[in-house]
Amino acid sequence: MPKNKRYKLNLQYFGGDKTEKATPKKRQDARKKGQVAKSQDLSGSVVLLAAVISLVAFGGFMKERFMKLFTDVLQNRMTMSVTPENITKMFNQYGLQILLLLAPLMVITFVLAIVANVAQVGFMATGQGVTPKFSKINPIKGFKNIFSMRSFVEFLKSILKLVIIAYLVYSTLWGQKQNFASLSHVSAEATFRFAAKMTVNLGIKIGAALFIMAVLDYMYQRYEHEKSLKMSKQEIKDEYKKMEGDPLIKGKIRERQRRMAMQRMMSEVPKADVIITNPTHFAVALKYDGSKMEAPQIIAKGQDYVALRIRELAKEHGVVTMENKPLARALFQRTEIGDVVPADLFQAVAEVLAYVYKLRGKRR
Repeated sequence: MPKNKRYKLNLQYFGGDKTEKATPKKRQDARKKGQVAKSQDLSGSVVLLAAVISLVAFGGFMKERFMKLFTDVLQNRMTMSVTPENITKMFNQYGLQILLLLAPLMVITFVLAIVANVAQVGFMATGQGVTPKFSKINPIKGFKNIFSMRSFVEFLKSILKLVIIAYLVYSTLWGQKQNFASLSHVSAEATFRFAAKMTVNLGIKIGAALFIMAVLDYMYQRYEHEKSLKMSKQEIKDEYKKMEGDPLIKGKIRERQRRMAMQRMMSEVPKADVIITNPTHFAVALKYDGSKMEAPQIIAKGQDYVALRIRELAKEHGVVTMENKPLARALFQRTEIGDVVPADLFQAVAEVLAYVYKLRGKRR
């Protein structure tokens, strides 16, 4: 057999190529398992930018708190008597001061980190992604993962990030080479300001570069995620069967329901007062009880084979059969089982029932 034909047969056997977009159920199941499109670099770059921006915005506040803390240590704590109560009180005060000092940085960084994660995957809480799987420690499978395409791409990303960060650090330091030479002639405070300004500038550059790379990485992760979720036509059919039920089983259930409904209908035929026929194509069974019903009621009807079966049951149980082609056709087409006779057919049905009652010797 030629290779092309053999390949096609194998594809047919395994369900074909995965060329179809994932169904909503497939996406929901993957999300429950923690399989979502997410870039870890995006959260990291946002945290870095948030930290640098917080230092720029609240640097004066943090510097003031920091100076007060050290001033208190040097002025007031050197002559303090060392007792358990004093030490406990001092650490409580300093702990509160440190929390207030770091509060802007921590709050802004924490909030933006949450925003970065929610923007990627939305609100999601699942424990399946963190549940340990012993299959992951399989050395053979782990060896395959090391040399997979995904691992190769992650390796290239890491190399690219290191190159970009190294270039930004080198270019920033090289651009300030003249200022480095003059640091020996300025005060310690000016040196500190120069170092802080350069550090903030470098942090913003690195954070912005990582953020751009993270956005591109997120687009790549979405592409890979959509590719991994793709389904074959056979998988879509199997999923539909699971959700809606096997068509063969549903057909059998409907057939059984029709059979049971037919049996119930046939069991009502012996209770009829009259069977109005076409005579061969239609048969409608009527029942009337003046003490319970306002009008005659259709308790059974059928066409062709079912009509023949109704006539046979009527004959077996002594139910009168009347031939009236127009009336039989009208009742069959305009009513359902359980309906009462339409008002415009009252007269015709009444005449038939009167004749039947006369034959049986009943009083109307």
